[in-house]
Amino acid sequence: MTLAELSEATGISSSTLSRLEAGKRAPNLELVVPIAHALRLELDDIVPRKAPDPRVTRTTRRSGETWYETLSPDTSPVQTYKVTFPANPAGITAVPDPKVHDGQEWLYVLSGHLRLVLGEQDLTLGPGEAAEFDTRVPHWLSATGAGPAEVLSIFSKEGKRIHLRARPSSTAGPDRS
Repeated sequence: MTLAELSEATGISSSTLSRLEAGKRAPNLELVVPIAHALRLELDDIVPRKAPDPRVTRTTRRSGETWYETLSPDTSPVQTYKVTFPANPAGITAVPDPKVHDGQEWLYVLSGHLRLVLGEQDLTLGPGEAAEFDTRVPHWLSATGAGPAEVLSIFSKEGKRIHLRARPSSTAGPDRS
């Protein structure tokens, strides 16, 4: 669209449009609204938005003896948590009901040792080790050893939804943790 065509479509003089284009005149709503309409644009497409504050309001919640610290906002396409699994000094090896849910999960061990039971696999991850898996595969996590395990956990939005038991339990309903 030429300057003359835009002038005719908006009713704004060509000289005013030229000064706006050159940055020699400050735009106001009386000018921006008709220009946006003539160009078939939304006002939001023309007026820059203030970038949101990138800092995350961190919250910590507890589920049993495990602590979850949020590291991403709810609006993020991925959910990120620092998870602290309690120490397992007694060396408990029994696996409670593994969980299944939609999504992908990525884990990175920050400290301690993490036991990951994934389907038929029983793995131990140490500091600096990572794992990624489809969360539709039954899985269970815990610290192994005398100290807690701190883990960075990132999963798709679907992974935040309800965790269902992989094996039916006669008395327990869905685990909403």
